[in-house]
Amino acid sequence: MSDSPDFYFTIQQTATAEFKDRGSKFLAFAYPLKDKEQVKDYLLQLKKEHPKAVHYCYAYRLGLDKNDFRVNDDGEPSGSAGKPILNQIDSKQVTNVLVVVVRYFGGTLLGIPGLINAYKSAAALALQMVPIIQCAVLENYSLHFNYTAMNDVMLIVKQYNCSIIQQDTQLFCYMQLGIPKVRKNEVLFKLNDLQGVEITAL
Repeated sequence: MSDSPDFYFTIQQTATAEFKDRGSKFLAFAYPLKDKEQVKDYLLQLKKEHPKAVHYCYAYRLGLDKNDFRVNDDGEPSGSAGKPILNQIDSKQVTNVLVVVVRYFGGTLLGIPGLINAYKSAAALALQMVPIIQCAVLENYSLHFNYTAMNDVMLIVKQYNCSIIQQDTQLFCYMQLGIPKVRKNEVLFKLNDLQGVEITAL
């Protein structure tokens, strides 16, 4: 039996917050994240919206194994921006989340402790603004079946909150399905009960 979790926590919508310290303004943006490619898009968007800002520091965590993360200080002293942001993501125990903090310099140097506090506070405020949701960990399977079994398959898909990742419905149907790990045995049992449905783990 694997000890990987059945559920994980994440956010579904974006949130913004602002933190000020001695004239410097820190705008924090929390985003739900599907993949690393989105990070570039969000950063480009923020640089367009805030062209006069001096730093765009960020951190993200992706996936369930806790190994896929990145911190970026974007010119701030090493460890003073990205890491405090990541620590806030981790303290909320969420994943598939990106937090970017955009800084407008106010003329006064804050020192490393001041920067750590500002980036940490801005990230924490943004994450407080957004509801945290629990998602089921999905395991992927492919199904091949005759079109006549479609209604029975869809009934099981809806009943157990499975996610259809891909489907091709013709006379012979193909479906790629994400099955909630916690209900996997029941779903597979029911699908195996149907006539002419082939199931393969991906």
